[in-house]
Amino acid sequence: MTILDSSYFDAPIDRRGSHSLRWEKYAGRDVIPLWVADTDFRAPPAVIEALRARVEHGIFGYTMPSPELGAVIIDRMSRLYAWEVKAEWIVYLPGVVSALYMAANRLCAPGQHVLTPDPVYYHLFRAAKAAPRAWTEVPMIVQGGRWVWDEDALAAAVRPESRLLMLCNPHNPGGTIFTRAELQRLAAFAQRHDLLIISDEIHCDLLLDAGKPHVPIASLGSEVSRRTVTVMAPSKTFNIAGAGMAYAIVEDPALREAFAFDLKKSVHDAGLFGYEAGLAAYRDGEDWLCAQLDYLRANRDLVERSVAALPGVRMVHLEATYLAWIDCSGLGLADPQAHFLAHGLGLSPGADFGAPQYVRLNFGTRRVLLEQAMERFEAAVRAA
Repeated sequence: MTILDSSYFDAPIDRRGSHSLRWEKYAGRDVIPLWVADTDFRAPPAVIEALRARVEHGIFGYTMPSPELGAVIIDRMSRLYAWEVKAEWIVYLPGVVSALYMAANRLCAPGQHVLTPDPVYYHLFRAAKAAPRAWTEVPMIVQGGRWVWDEDALAAAVRPESRLLMLCNPHNPGGTIFTRAELQRLAAFAQRHDLLIISDEIHCDLLLDAGKPHVPIASLGSEVSRRTVTVMAPSKTFNIAGAGMAYAIVEDPALREAFAFDLKKSVHDAGLFGYEAGLAAYRDGEDWLCAQLDYLRANRDLVERSVAALPGVRMVHLEATYLAWIDCSGLGLADPQAHFLAHGLGLSPGADFGAPQYVRLNFGTRRVLLEQAMERFEAAVRAA
């Protein structure tokens, strides 16, 4: 079986009983779980082999990232984005979520203000809430069939005490790949108002539309790079979230020192298996990634066709991620997530992202299981 064949992703792997967060949530119930953002696909064979070799070594002590990992990341930024990054700019982390909380705590002082998009992955605004810092949720709007910032609302929301602008690119849950022009306007806005940017770019490799490249906002130039913390990880791309490794790219030394203050104080280092898996994925996982993207595109198309054929639900075309953002407001339901759960489908509630009439559906699963899930989805819609 070749990894360039869809059979690799069609392979039935029973995750029940493996302590999977996604599958254990509904253990013992007839529920197809399409909620939390990991996939049901085996990691690339190169990752499995690298981890097997480390296990056979047999010693799992304190571990530092290898110079090769840094070199692979630097090469990746140059090759994909023409962004020349230096090794000292990289801060290794246990996960992207940690970076969001670190930024809210260390880069935004008490009395200062945070701007977050709405809807958005909930840890962007929960980080501000937990700090705690004042924050304003700036609405995103559908424009030209894409979720984009309401730039007029952004201009109205900024305050003299505003300090931090949180960006999610590609956008979760909307699936937008922001264009260079859109990012240039955001960067200019940040410069005018002297804002720092924390950019969650964890989905940067999960690009489903040909001809729509990912652009790290920090790659636009030195002025925006010096005010930006860019956070990336191989975890979503290669389905290795449980291994635990992410990294921030921070050019400015003072900003980097402030951001990394909590490392080894309240936030632990990335782990041995995260380093090993991340290196193997980035170095040897590109063919697997291309095959996965082909598979996900077909899954995306299946979900979009199914939703478009039903009354009362709709979704904007998804450019990136494996997370469908579905508007259920036409169904007149008080709690759409509970309604779909009653019909055997475990989805993420839109309320978590700031939009109670939406649900988020993870289509990173086997085609046959997704087909069953969309049959349940249709039955739930008809019942409503």
